[in-house]
Amino acid sequence: MSPSLPTTSPLPTAAPVPAWARRAAAAAVWTSAPSALWRLAVVLGVPLGLAQSEYDSMLLPGWGYLVLPLLSALQEGLAFLTLGLVRPWGEVWPRWIPFLKGRRIPVNAAVIPAALGALACTVYGVLFVWTTLHADMEITRWGEWVMNACYVPLVAWGPLLAVVTLHYRRRRTRR
Repeated sequence: MSPSLPTTSPLPTAAPVPAWARRAAAAAVWTSAPSALWRLAVVLGVPLGLAQSEYDSMLLPGWGYLVLPLLSALQEGLAFLTLGLVRPWGEVWPRWIPFLKGRRIPVNAAVIPAALGALACTVYGVLFVWTTLHADMEITRWGEWVMNACYVPLVAWGPLLAVVTLHYRRRRTRR
């Protein structure tokens, strides 16, 4: 008799995660990517249809070249944390964290920051898109189209995170 291979990962989640929840978490990550890439393109000087005065206002001498990439990295890092709501690493503390390693993460330790993040992302996405669509920027027609195509997906980030957060709470507290 041959040994059987494990059919699950070594650290399974508390309860099975449905495919729709995994897809929603992945979509939340992807909705933040276009705007982060747009900011990186600004830093790299990619022609995006913006007037030089717009580049100058975004890239303050010295700081803009640092702030925009850091903002993009922070945004993507926070978006990546959404995956923890559907993966085992969002339920058990990693081994490299002293005193907590291997212990279950309390549900509210994930749900409260995620819920606040969902609210913040929803407000940020809606306000940013609203102000961008109504801004008086020096930008070409195609540049405006590209910028909107990169920033409009942010509107979905908060609601997707909220849905995944609610599912995480329900799945982890189900008896």
